Formats: sequence, structure tokens, C-alpha cells
Amino acid sequence: MTDQTSTSPPSDRRPALALLAATILLLIVHLLPSPPPIARGDELIALTPPGKTCLAILLFAVTLWVTEAMPFPVTSLLVLILLPIFGVTDFASAVDAGFGNPLILFFIGVLMLSTGFSRSGLGTRMVLHVLRLAGARTDRVLLGFITVGAFLSMWITDMAVAAVMLPLGVGVLKDAGLKPLQSNFGRALMISCAYGPLIGGIGTPAGTGANLIALSYLEEIAGVSISFGEWMLMGVPAAILMIPAGWWLLLWSFPPELDRLPYERAEVDAKLAELGALEPVERKTLAVFALTIATWIATPWLADLTAGRFDPPVQAVALTGGLALFFPGMRVMHWKEAQRSMDWGGVMLIVAGLSLGLEVFESGAARWLAQLLLGNLVQVPGLLQPFVIVIAVALLHLLFSSNTVTGSLIMPILLALALDFGLDAWTIAAPAAFTSTLAFILVTESPTNVLPYSAGYFSIRDMVRVGIWMTIVAAFAITLSVTVVGALTG
Repeated sequence: MTDQTSTSPPSDRRPALALLAATILLLIVHLLPSPPPIARGDELIALTPPGKTCLAILLFAVTLWVTEAMPFPVTSLLVLILLPIFGVTDFASAVDAGFGNPLILFFIGVLMLSTGFSRSGLGTRMVLHVLRLAGARTDRVLLGFITVGAFLSMWITDMAVAAVMLPLGVGVLKDAGLKPLQSNFGRALMISCAYGPLIGGIGTPAGTGANLIALSYLEEIAGVSISFGEWMLMGVPAAILMIPAGWWLLLWSFPPELDRLPYERAEVDAKLAELGALEPVERKTLAVFALTIATWIATPWLADLTAGRFDPPVQAVALTGGLALFFPGMRVMHWKEAQRSMDWGGVMLIVAGLSLGLEVFESGAARWLAQLLLGNLVQVPGLLQPFVIVIAVALLHLLFSSNTVTGSLIMPILLALALDFGLDAWTIAAPAAFTSTLAFILVTESPTNVLPYSAGYFSIRDMVRVGIWMTIVAAFAITLSVTVVGALTG
């Protein structure tokens, strides 16, 4: 018998050291005396002991999230245990604030729809049609990829869209004989497989989990309910402005070494012919998608027409659409297939984010942090406030490898600031919510970036090079959308 102990690789102590550091940080902040209150006019804003403990737990979680010492879902669920252990709230309230939030069901419904869309083959068919329309010109192919990625990501999660776009993009590059790290067009096309989904994710509440965090905080903290259509009024114009800007920046940063790809339209036609007409599973999925989207958008008008008799919550519509994929006669996929493909870890992350974020707000810690970090925001001219918020949140995003984590941290702080100074909550929250999704600079900012990066066609430096400019452009696009739409809608 061989001695397996001697051949096993040495253990990596970094996760254990990160856990130890996070625990020490938690205890230090928890035991430290409260800092002096912050004076704002005639009012003193103090950090209460429960608020300080909330910040200690927040630092503990952020340390583990950033270092990835433990899986994101494990850290998230650990938060629900720490809140009652340190006396911030009781266990039932901590669980209810997360799992009891209806937006969890919204996210589960969207995950079901995303999984059905990917498994049915609709995404592959759509991209092939785009290639057919774009032809062989490299600039048009790039525009087609970023546009389709953005459109799809408005309705299904951005990571699922990146997973659909990646193999098609790699296929195009391999057919053209373009090698990893040696092709400018390869760099641009693979980065577009991330940028398209990231841009489209801000268009609707269904785009990403960070959007759901923002909606929940707006309702529970500020008492503001934003409908699907109201979100789109600001999100879609901002996304539309970013699509051509991102396309131009990618072409400027990585000028393609060839004007046309070495394939003919007939080859794309042949691949589409091989797919044949829409399969029954594709038709069923498309029908469910179309009906769900139409209901999301039309609900406010239908509620007015029916005097409120037909006014389903956005969460109920999403869940019904996801469940419809499993109805007898539909059966787009089996439950075991969905269970394997759905990101249940993302659900756990949203649960912890909601629970911890609400406690940070209710304990007064968010208000104290808002005054400490962003208390001078009111001195910035109103037209520039969205721009400042976008840049601030983008810098925070560099630290966290999750859109949901970023949204969970910044949203309670900004809403506390809006309430303190009488600012419009949605106008302040929208730029932050959108930027929580826009991880343009570092590969590690979002799993949506990691998928295209894994193909090997671009480096981390390549993404930073174009991402800094893209973030600035995004700040202008979001500022323009929020300002113009805000002025038109009052």
C-alpha cells in the first residue's frame, strides 16, 4: 500500500489566515468604544453600539467575500447566524428579513427563465441570426455581439448571457484562425461578451440580483415602490447610450487586424439550416418569455384599466413565468436539470445582503456612514450628483467580486443620505443600482467577466485599459439618463 499522505499537496493556509483576520477585525470593531457623533447643523448623528456591531459583522463578511476564503453562499448564511449571536436582532427576524422578502421569489423565477432560455437553444439561434445580418465585417460582428448580449441581459441574468455568448464568440475566432492573446479582434470580441451582458443588466429589474437589492431597499427603507416600467425608463436609455460607446471604445482600444472575417454568409446560413425550424421546446420557451415580459411592462396600464383588480406583483409574474416552464404540456426542462444549472449561491447572497443591509440601516449605522463618507454630496450641483455617485460606487466595486455585495453595501448608505437631506430617493438610488452591475475594469469584479476571460483571448491588463474609459463613459450615460428622464417625469 502506498503512502498517500506523502504525495498530497501542501495545504493552502491563506483561507484560514483570512478567516482569522476577519474574526479579529470583527471582535476589534465590536469591542472598540463608539466614535464621537458627527455634527450636521444642530443635530448630532451618533454610531450606536448595535450599529457599530453591524459594521463589525459587515467588515467580517466583506473580508471573507473579497479574499474568497469561503464560498460566497457559506459566508452569506454565516451572517444570519452572527446577527443574533451578537445581539443585533433575533434569529427569526434576521431570517425573515432575507428569506421572507418577496424579491427572493422574483430572483428564483428569473433564474428559472434564464435556465430555460439557455437550455432550449434560443440564445444560440439568436446570435447566429445576428451574424447573418452583420455579415463578415469585423466591426459589425463586434457591434452585433455587444448589442445581442445587452438585449438578452435585460431579461435573463448577465452571467447566463455571457455563458451563451462565449462559445459562439470562441467559435467565430477559431474559424478565423485567430489565436489567444495574439489578436486585437479576439480581445475586443471576448471583452464584448462581458460588456454586452453587463450593460444590458441595468435595463430592467430582471437583469441582475443587484437590481433586486435596490428595489427592496427602496421599498423597505424609503417607502418608494418602483415599477418594472419606471425602472426601464431610466435603465434602458442609459444602456442604449452605452452600447455604441462601448463598441467604439473596443474598436479604438483594440483596432482589428482584419477588416473581414474569412467566412461567408453561406456558412452561417448552413448552421442555421442545420438547426432547422424552431423546435417545440424553443417555441414554448419563447412564448413564456414573451408573455412574462409583456405582463411585466403592461401591469401598470392593466391595473388602471381594471380599477386595480388585475395588479400582480412583479415577483409573482416572474415566479409564474419560471414555473410555467415545468407545466404539463410545456415541460421545457426537468427539475433536476434546472436545479443543476441555477445559481442557488446567488440566492443565498441576496438573502444575506437584504438581512444585513436592513440591520445596518435600522441600527443607524447606515446614516452615520452616509454622513461620514458622502455628507458633502449635497454640496455637489444636482446635475453632477449622479456622476459622483457612479464614480464612487465604481471605485467600491473594485474591492468586491459581486454585484450583489456592492449593492448591499452602498444602497442603505445612499438612501439614509437621501432621507436625511430630503433628496429624491430614486434619483439617488438609480445611479448606484446601475453601477453595482457595471463591473468594467477588473476581471475579478464579476463572474460575468470571468467567463470570457477564461477563453484566454485577453489579459487582465487589456480589460483595465479599456475599462477605465468605459466606466467614465458609463458615468456620463447614467447621468444623462437620470437627469433627462428625471426632469421629464418630475
